[in-house]
Amino acid sequence: MTFPQLFQTVLDTTDARGLAEFYRELLGWQYRPGNEPPAPGAPDPAGSDWLVLVDPSSGQRLAFQQVDELPTASWPANRPFPQQLHLDLAVYSVADLDANHERVLKIGGRLLYDRSGDPQEPLRVYGDPAGHPFCIFVAPPPASPV
Repeated sequence: MTFPQLFQTVLDTTDARGLAEFYRELLGWQYRPGNEPPAPGAPDPAGSDWLVLVDPSSGQRLAFQQVDELPTASWPANRPFPQQLHLDLAVYSVADLDANHERVLKIGGRLLYDRSGDPQEPLRVYGDPAGHPFCIFVAPPPASPV
């Protein structure tokens, strides 16, 4: 028996192109061929439906699906709309955590929770432009796949 492989994570959004651009800038990933933004003023049919970003070094994928409406997660209160899913992103130093903090805010994220002073696991939780929470925390580089 073979086990299914995780192919990609999909985020719903009311602005697929805008959210894809946020994560493209944050992660340094690239659009899947054919999903690149159109020339200024040109129609963007893919951007109003489904877009995919790919990590050029690992092949990991993050997709964005256009929806008509999406309630913003109310984390940390969890009411009325719990987060249901979030992305964990790692950096390897507090200096990188701080540098990425400024970048996240500059590209449209908002700070939801700050635990950057924790000596065991410094982290910050943000909301992306669609309201999905995501964490950036300090972790040691992975030694090998688990």
